[in-house]
Amino acid sequence: MAKKRTEEMPVNSALLNVITPIGLRFTRNNLTIGENKGKIYGIIQYPQDPDYGWLSKITNIPSTIVSITFTPTDNGAFVDTLSNTIKLNRGTADTTNDPLTKQRATRTADNAEKTMAQIDQNEESVGLMSVVVMPIARDDAMFTKVCRKVESTIKGLKCKVRTLADLQKEGFKMISPFYTTDSKVENITQRPVPLSSFVGGFPFASSGYNDGRGYYFAKDAAGGLIIIDPWLRGGDRTNSNVVIMGVPGVGKSTIIKHLALCEYMRGTKIIFVDPEREYKDLCLRLNGDWIDAGGGAGGRINPLQIRPVARDENDEVEKLYKDEGHGMGDMALYMQNLEIFFGLYSPSLTDIQKAILKDCLIELYNAFNIFWDTDIDLLSNTDFPVMKDLYELIDKKGKAIKKDLEQNPYAKLALLLKDIAMGSDSFLWNGHTTIQSDNQCVCLDTYNLQNSSERIKRTQYFNILNWAWEKMSEDRTQPVMVIYDEGYLIVDPNVPQSLVVVRNQEKRARKYEAAVVVASHSVVDFLDPKVKMYGQAILDTPCFKILMGTDGPNLKDTKDLYGLTDAEEELLASKQRGQALLMIGSKRMKANFNEEIPEYKFDYMGTAGGR
Repeated sequence: MAKKRTEEMPVNSALLNVITPIGLRFTRNNLTIGENKGKIYGIIQYPQDPDYGWLSKITNIPSTIVSITFTPTDNGAFVDTLSNTIKLNRGTADTTNDPLTKQRATRTADNAEKTMAQIDQNEESVGLMSVVVMPIARDDAMFTKVCRKVESTIKGLKCKVRTLADLQKEGFKMISPFYTTDSKVENITQRPVPLSSFVGGFPFASSGYNDGRGYYFAKDAAGGLIIIDPWLRGGDRTNSNVVIMGVPGVGKSTIIKHLALCEYMRGTKIIFVDPEREYKDLCLRLNGDWIDAGGGAGGRINPLQIRPVARDENDEVEKLYKDEGHGMGDMALYMQNLEIFFGLYSPSLTDIQKAILKDCLIELYNAFNIFWDTDIDLLSNTDFPVMKDLYELIDKKGKAIKKDLEQNPYAKLALLLKDIAMGSDSFLWNGHTTIQSDNQCVCLDTYNLQNSSERIKRTQYFNILNWAWEKMSEDRTQPVMVIYDEGYLIVDPNVPQSLVVVRNQEKRARKYEAAVVVASHSVVDFLDPKVKMYGQAILDTPCFKILMGTDGPNLKDTKDLYGLTDAEEELLASKQRGQALLMIGSKRMKANFNEEIPEYKFDYMGTAGGR
């Protein structure tokens, strides 16, 4: 009889080397896997009234491995156990004289009654749940940090956690996919819980925030990626505006430059209004147009140039009404802007002087063949009058009146406007508009204005705001993002019109595929009682809010304005650079902007802020 030959299966050495750790060593309270250190924890008590998603906060702790087992049990036996627990604790609460013992017994009995009602009345399933967590890291410092994170996170969820002493090997088997459960570990960690506590914990939910398109923006507290598309609409996402608040030095400029670069790569037109010369390097490295709007020859915006009024969505109806003589044309509407402009420039103007100025402006425009029904779109920059023309008209009228200065309103008005037409302020406003930029990136640098008076700064800012709105509204198919850094410069409690312009831009930007970004140091500036009705709207309207480190009265006002929790307040009070509370619609999360911004972006950012 022939002998049957037995062949041995060949060993795949390469696969064996891949799946076999370099070394595996267990001690009483930790273990070593190759070059990594680990420790096995077990959760021995769960919250009686857990929040939705509570388990996901454990399963998403970075540098950890988590094993969760859930075994259904008999409801009847569990209800009997709960009933005995209620009787025991009610008796303890009634008989003890110790206030702490009484409080604990009462709370335990209340929670047990709640759970029993949930199981008995709603016929909810019950099971034994066991959770084992293993933090793992390569170096001692990181390992200690991860262990502390595990302990603090679990305790923050009102759970109790303990190291599985002398059971590290058994715990390692529990978290390994090639082993089954271990009875020794389960005897310590298994606890009865309703099925809803397990399922409602969303243990397999991932951290982070993802619009499904867009770009990487930051990381959340658990290290998950935050992927956003500011132009996405739907639900509570009604606009693309952004507000960024925080004291100097916490990283606002970095976020602005990071956001601007992301949008630039998507084809968005970027307009910076830059009072601290922080964006010049970025603009030039993007081959953009850097313009000195603080008195430079190439940065003049003629205040007397009538700008077309942005049309609402029903453009054809508006145009029809305008052509038929109904409503107000571009010139009539722009006269209101000029009234604000001159009010900012010369707050001392009387009502009589304002009326005279308005009559002179109408006469001046008519002299340049510009009337109420003129189509402004057909005119070029040089077709409009300049400040010198206005001054000469008023001065001529003043000289025609043979009265002294006190009794000659035209002569008084001409004196007030002489500086803007022929003096030191003429460099800003006397001349035709010289900004000619269709570039994708434009930086209006107002650094040279910072040594000017508050009156000059706010007047020029109002002028720039109107120019920016013209660019935002001229083409609905081109996304435009206008960034106003140092937003406190537009706040004037005595003359709130600049705030009104920004508020209106935020409210209307969504109709023109545009977005407004306002960055400043303090919400207090915007909540001054004289301007609160406008300033608060600027802080409330944006769907994207980035709140960074702050303190004092500003922290209190920020908490009241946005209804911050104690944890959110502590985050802002810590004033950690790059750490922020990010609000996207109604969603709130801690955002970390310190990590994962590619180095090439810093190469574009330059050295003025944002490092």
